[in-house]
Amino acid sequence: MKISQIGAIALFSATLAAMAGPASAETYRLSQNTSNTTTWQKGAEKFNELLGEATDGKMDVRIFPNAQLAGGDQMKQTEMVSRGSIDFMLTSAINVTPLVPELAVFSLPYLYSDYDAVDATTSGEPGQKIEEILKEHGIIALAWGENGFREVTNNVRPIKTPEDMQGLKMRVSGPMYIDVMQALGANPQQMQWSETFPALQQGVVDGQENPIGAVIIPQRVYEVQKYLTTWHYSYDPLFLGVSEKLWDSWDDETKTTVKKAAEEAMEYQKEISREGTAKGVEFLREQGMDVYEPNAEEIDAFRKATKPAFDTWSKKVGEDLVKSFQDTIAQSN
Repeated sequence: MKISQIGAIALFSATLAAMAGPASAETYRLSQNTSNTTTWQKGAEKFNELLGEATDGKMDVRIFPNAQLAGGDQMKQTEMVSRGSIDFMLTSAINVTPLVPELAVFSLPYLYSDYDAVDATTSGEPGQKIEEILKEHGIIALAWGENGFREVTNNVRPIKTPEDMQGLKMRVSGPMYIDVMQALGANPQQMQWSETFPALQQGVVDGQENPIGAVIIPQRVYEVQKYLTTWHYSYDPLFLGVSEKLWDSWDDETKTTVKKAAEEAMEYQKEISREGTAKGVEFLREQGMDVYEPNAEEIDAFRKATKPAFDTWSKKVGEDLVKSFQDTIAQSN
């Protein structure tokens, strides 16, 4: 073979390699529960961006919103990650409670009063305990993000007292919220988020409860709901998780790279979610929502009304676990 032919073949091979991208590039699938307009999606996109930068494009994450890979079923999504059928998921703790009931601890009614208390638990010993429990179910929690404090909306009347909840058909996302709503005299109906907007639009349910910055605004809930009460009754963190099977297939360097990208991405997601919440009430008023902000005495009435649900779920998640959260929160004040 002539030297010129060898050179041509080498050039052709190099061109093909360049077109193909990194020889060992891997594409992973990430499922998240909400639409592509939310802080969840932005956090997932930031994770992909950071991971790509850290690995020179050798790791790529394809994001599937609305739990598409699980047919919109958030419970099935968790099970698929646990089995290794889905690589990553970004989900809220409350959506995982049917499989891992201990995660309901974060959302116990009126457990938290502010963000400092939240951050103390997710970054401290309570968060580590939850991560150990998730690992027992085949899921590695890489980092904590934020769905936020859940506020209540409806189309029937302003919610100012527990009695105002009587008889309202309320969409809820998990079993604990069924008990909370029943304690308030409402009629809870559990449904996937993908089904909720049309259900609100058509009057199948009267209302729902979700965080302002992470869901109510980006999902445009204000277009189909009239009244909002900032009762801060329950908090819901997000976590970015990876299948333990995939995690165990990586060397230590890859694990460190993935975890670092996840932590930075969730810090970003938390920041933009809190910014959106801080500006959100005024925005919702501008959109025509009737917003009621209860005072401390009114909040206490809701706290007392939901105490039976708190006690029931404290036993279900484990009273020692609840105490570790309460102790950490007390120390953060």
